Amino acid sequence: MATDDESFPWDQDSILSRDLLSALSPQLCYENLNRSCVRSPYSPGPRLILYAVFGFGAVLAVCGNLLVMTSILHFRQLHSPANFLVASLACADLLVGLTVMPFSMVRSVEGCWYFGDSYCKLHTSFDMSFCCSSLLHLCFISVDRYIAVSDPLIYPIRFTASVSGKCITFSWFLSIIYGFSLIYTGASEAGLKDLVSALSCVGGCQIPMNQSCVLINFLLFLVPTLVMMTVYSKIFLIAKQQAQNMEKMSKQTTRASDSYKDRVAKRERKAAKTLGIAVAAFLLSWLPYLIDSIIDAFLGFITPSYVYEILVWIVYYNSAMNPLIYAFFYPWFRNAIKLIVTGKILKQNSSTTNLFSE
Repeated sequence: MATDDESFPWDQDSILSRDLLSALSPQLCYENLNRSCVRSPYSPGPRLILYAVFGFGAVLAVCGNLLVMTSILHFRQLHSPANFLVASLACADLLVGLTVMPFSMVRSVEGCWYFGDSYCKLHTSFDMSFCCSSLLHLCFISVDRYIAVSDPLIYPIRFTASVSGKCITFSWFLSIIYGFSLIYTGASEAGLKDLVSALSCVGGCQIPMNQSCVLINFLLFLVPTLVMMTVYSKIFLIAKQQAQNMEKMSKQTTRASDSYKDRVAKRERKAAKTLGIAVAAFLLSWLPYLIDSIIDAFLGFITPSYVYEILVWIVYYNSAMNPLIYAFFYPWFRNAIKLIVTGKILKQNSSTTNLFSE
C-alpha cells in the first residue's frame, strides 16, 4: 500500500499537467458553453495597448465631432447652408463614435461579442448606415463647393437652406433604409448558409456579405467617388484660373466690388481645399477595406482576421479625422474650440461672437 509521501509526487505531476493543458487550450468567450467562440489570445500588455488605441479613436470621434456640431449650431456667424451640411456630416461621424466604435473595440480586442444577437444586427446596421451617410454628405458638400467656387456671388441664391435641408434628408433617409434593409431582410447572407453555419458560435458577431451585396456596396462607393473626383478636378481648374485673373488684376486699379469678389472667391477656394482633403482622407480610408471585401467575396473569405480588423479600424478612424482637418485649416474652428473649452460659450450673447479674423 502506497504511503502519502509516495502519492504526493504523482498528485503534483497531475496538477502541473492540468495547468499546462489549461494554458495551452484556447480560451472561450463563454467557458461553460460548448458552442462558444474562441477569445483572442492576446496577453494583458498588447490587450491594454489595443484598448488604448481603439478607445482613443472613439473618444476623438465623439469629442471632435461634438465640437464641430456645437460650433456650427451655436455661433450665428456659422449658420449657412454649407455649414449645416458639415454639421450633419459631423453628426454621422459622432454616431459612429458612440454606437459603433466602443462595441467594435471589445469585439476586436477580445474576439467576442458580449452584447447579444439583437444588438449585433443593430450594430452592423448602424455601421453601414452612418458610413454611407458620411459618403453622401461628402458628395453633396463637393457639389456645394463647386457652385461656391465657380460663381461665388450667385452661390447664395442657388444653394439655399432649403436645398441644404433636402440634401441632408436624402443622405440620412437613403443610408438608413439601405443599411437596415440589407441586414434585417437577410439579403446580405443569401446563398451563404454553409458559411453562416460554420461561423455561428455563441459570442460572435460576424455577418458575411455575399457577392451581390459586396458589388452593390462597391458601386455605392464608386459612383459618389467619381462624382467627387470630377467635381474637385473642376474646382482646382477654376481656382487656378481665378488665381491667374487675380494676379493680372493686382497690377491694375481694382474697384471695391472686384476686391470684394476676390475676397469671397479666395475664402471659397480655401474651404474647397480643406473639404477636398477631408474627401481624400475618406477615400483613402475606405478603399483598402472595399478592395478586401471584394477579394473575400469572390475568393472565399481568405483575409486573416487581424488584417480585416486593421482595415476596419482605418475606416473607423476616419470618423475622427474631419475635426482634426478643420482644426488645422480653419482659424474660425480653432477660435470656436477656445470659446467652448474655456466656457465662454455660456456667456450671454456669445452666439454673436466674431470668429473670423478677416
